[in-house]
Amino acid sequence: MCGPRDCTDAERDAAHEVGRLLAERGVVVLCGGYTGVMAAVTEGVRSAGGLVVGVLSRPDREGAAPGLSAAIATGMGEARNAVLVASADAVIVVGGSWGTLSELALAMRRGDVPVVQLGGWQVLDERGEPLPGVTRAADAEEAVRLAVP
Repeated sequence: MCGPRDCTDAERDAAHEVGRLLAERGVVVLCGGYTGVMAAVTEGVRSAGGLVVGVLSRPDREGAAPGLSAAIATGMGEARNAVLVASADAVIVVGGSWGTLSELALAMRRGDVPVVQLGGWQVLDERGEPLPGVTRAADAEEAVRLAVP
């Protein structure tokens, strides 16, 4: 699960719901492990009794979202996005930021997992058409269904 640390209330609500739904399906959820969308998905997962792992950019747990089941302190800065995406069986993106866009791009380059986007930025080609590959979802339920069939 990917998304920005600074998010809207709607993005926070969507991330919470995605987390809850994933946990209800028995999915172990990976996220960046800090505030915003990451904290919301953590809360959603935990509300359903699930497991959520934070892949942290810092070399310690400072600022990590409360409620994480486990935290991996990589000390890699934004390069941790590659670890997060490479470890996932599917990638759901909620909202948009530069870091979130990098996670989306890494997931698309990986090419062998579903990539589902709920809200956020849309990447267009030179004709203004959406780039193929990213599946856009209308709501949290559809995002989870598309990512974890």
